Amino acid sequence: MRTIDSLGDLAGKKVFVRSDFNVPLDDDKNITDDGRIRAALPTLTRLADAGAKVIVSAHLGRPKGEVKPEFSLAPVAERLGELLGKDVKLAEDTVGESAKALTSQMEAGDVVLLENVRFDPREDSKDDAEREELAKEYAALADAFVSDGFGVVHRKQASVYDIAKELPSAAGELVFKEIASLSKATNDPDRPYTVVLGGSKVSDKLGVIENLLEKADRLLIGGGMAYTFMKAQGNEVGTSLLEEDFVEKAGEYLKKAKDNGVEILLPSDNVTAPRFDADAPASIYDTGLMPEEEMGLDIGPDTRARYAEAIADSKTVVWNGPMGVFEFPAFAQGTAAIAEAMQNAKGYTIVGGGDSAAAVRTLGFDEDKFDHISTGGGASLEYLEGKELPGIAVLED
Repeated sequence: MRTIDSLGDLAGKKVFVRSDFNVPLDDDKNITDDGRIRAALPTLTRLADAGAKVIVSAHLGRPKGEVKPEFSLAPVAERLGELLGKDVKLAEDTVGESAKALTSQMEAGDVVLLENVRFDPREDSKDDAEREELAKEYAALADAFVSDGFGVVHRKQASVYDIAKELPSAAGELVFKEIASLSKATNDPDRPYTVVLGGSKVSDKLGVIENLLEKADRLLIGGGMAYTFMKAQGNEVGTSLLEEDFVEKAGEYLKKAKDNGVEILLPSDNVTAPRFDADAPASIYDTGLMPEEEMGLDIGPDTRARYAEAIADSKTVVWNGPMGVFEFPAFAQGTAAIAEAMQNAKGYTIVGGGDSAAAVRTLGFDEDKFDHISTGGGASLEYLEGKELPGIAVLED
């Protein structure tokens, strides 16, 4: 994979950088988690310090090809400027008059942020020709391209994939770090190799489970997806989240794991409530003994202890997906227990982005105590599935 060094001397050159600034905002448009912005700083700082004129592109939300003010990158430009310690101008468009004017006036070390790339329907068009047309317009603004938005490298989009064919291109510091870290858990991991899978749905993780049953030593399953596995074992799960259409598939995974010598750990007890509500009264029931009117919202204390022991015994641990509804304090202990166990683990630990990374920050854990926290939930999953990521493949020599 080509690195920034391959681009040569960038002093005075315009470098188009694709970052991932899809950050959460509150009702007042304040950024509630700037982790993805901070993750972009090493690349942007390196380029600016090298004297490059840095043109940054990113998306926010799903405006679906329309200009929608609520998805403007204005809050991002302000926060990015604070973190870089310099003024970051925001273009009013991506390839229009504002973008052309601002980028034509840049001095060495300047940083300009283009408006949300997804305001243009060509950005994520299924039509190759439409994306290529937009990519040429992006390329006309710059001399080189740096891909640094790991959260989007699994997408064939104009600012991720097509532009890399138009300009000398390379992976940024963040993308290079992501691939180097995740490859440790996929190519030849130190064993025992444990993967913790959570989140709401089995259907979201079919591919990664299939692949891990050939590679991992054990899977620890929690979150809403666990109840589909429990049902496959013949347990009643009350009103818990359940994907009836995937109960049979979950049963097949359990059998395949046994045949392959892969250990699958499922919750032995559950924190439940009569309704999905932060203030709902919490109870604890062993798996299979959950009343029909209760729903599971977190893993129980016995499960937390078993999972923590398995993590402590591992030399490589990857975690993707919360163990419960961590946004509700009464149902956050399972997710917190996984984070704490990983911090204390002696093996190499990876938090696989998305809700897991959000949980680490929301629950107040020290990010530096994990070996790697990914910025891309979907991209991390597809990498663990063994899929080719278009935004990475296009950067390979």
